[in-house]
Amino acid sequence: MTAPTNLAPTRTIYDDDHEQFRDTIKQFIDTTVAPNFERWEKDKVVDRSLFTTAGEHGMLLFSTPEEFGGAGVDDFRFNAILDEEFGRSGYASVGLGLALQNDVVGPYFTDLTNDEQKQRWLPGLTNGTLIGAIAMTEPGAGSDLSGIRTRAVRDNDHYVINGAKTFISNGQNCDIVVVAARTSDDKHKGLSLFVIENGTPGFEKGRNLDKLGLHGQDTSELSFTDVRVPAENLLGQEGSGFYQLMRNLPQERLSLAITAVSSAEGVLSRTLDYVNERKAFGRPIGTFQHNRFLLAELATELDIARVYVDHCVSLHAKHELTAVRAAKAKWWTTELQVRVADRCLQLHGGYGYMREYSVSRAFADARIQTIYGGTTEIMKEIIGRDLGL
Repeated sequence: MTAPTNLAPTRTIYDDDHEQFRDTIKQFIDTTVAPNFERWEKDKVVDRSLFTTAGEHGMLLFSTPEEFGGAGVDDFRFNAILDEEFGRSGYASVGLGLALQNDVVGPYFTDLTNDEQKQRWLPGLTNGTLIGAIAMTEPGAGSDLSGIRTRAVRDNDHYVINGAKTFISNGQNCDIVVVAARTSDDKHKGLSLFVIENGTPGFEKGRNLDKLGLHGQDTSELSFTDVRVPAENLLGQEGSGFYQLMRNLPQERLSLAITAVSSAEGVLSRTLDYVNERKAFGRPIGTFQHNRFLLAELATELDIARVYVDHCVSLHAKHELTAVRAAKAKWWTTELQVRVADRCLQLHGGYGYMREYSVSRAFADARIQTIYGGTTEIMKEIIGRDLGL
């Protein structure tokens, strides 16, 4: 359901081409996602056909050059529209896999690869026949990238990789995974990035993790035991991995902020429908002053968040978004999403606790938003340091 116009401020960052693409995304959600969503939630993994169908509709890696099968469009606003519509629809767990391919994994393959690597991987990532993942988080290292212990040792024309990763989105479905591994003990200059392909001896996918929410998104443990990776699978220069990861994190955090605001708008819109229909003491529950004031507060906060996030999207489309602005957007909007989902569930009463009501799923799905991509506390740390504190 699209939020009523009175729930969102007038927007100026999109043109007709973007809005036509929005219609494509909406139709894709209606025809491809909605009929399969409950099954994917139950199975805790989407069909691979989700990615190939998305690729057929031109919904993946928009900036891939034409010579490698893409549109060659360097405009993050198309990414943002996909994130918005999946968030607003209530199908965020499905959209997360596509957003990961576009917003998180994609830049490593479009920006860091040489021509031979582009030819090997970009066509498949763009048409959806290859599903990508990125493996940073480890059992003992989350937001602190300098704590990564997975190690890669050079052996002639190969690297031998040993270690473990956890909480890896697209972990069951992935065909290729960008792995952060330590090539020296230097805290920052000792990290490098490698592309490991499914089926490589020693690369094992563990269990599909049983999460609180986002059940349609496969999330896995990965292990690497004496995995021999060709040197030509190194992304960029050896020792540059930390800086490459840090460079791409602002886009990931903006993507999460976009999804947070649109998801919150969606659940608020559906809650407005509910409070206008549900009656208590002979009148709609939305007409009670406490509920009316609460909804007015949430709508106002979402308006403010939307304006800031749109500003960040506009900056990023011009390659001017800073890490600090992205951190501000990420922590504020994700905390707001959690609060909106919580308050909207309360307005549904006992029905809100039933999974057959979408507000229940929205509540569970929202909770991870303040954790992955950098916790709220890490975001505030980034902002505080920028203030000279």
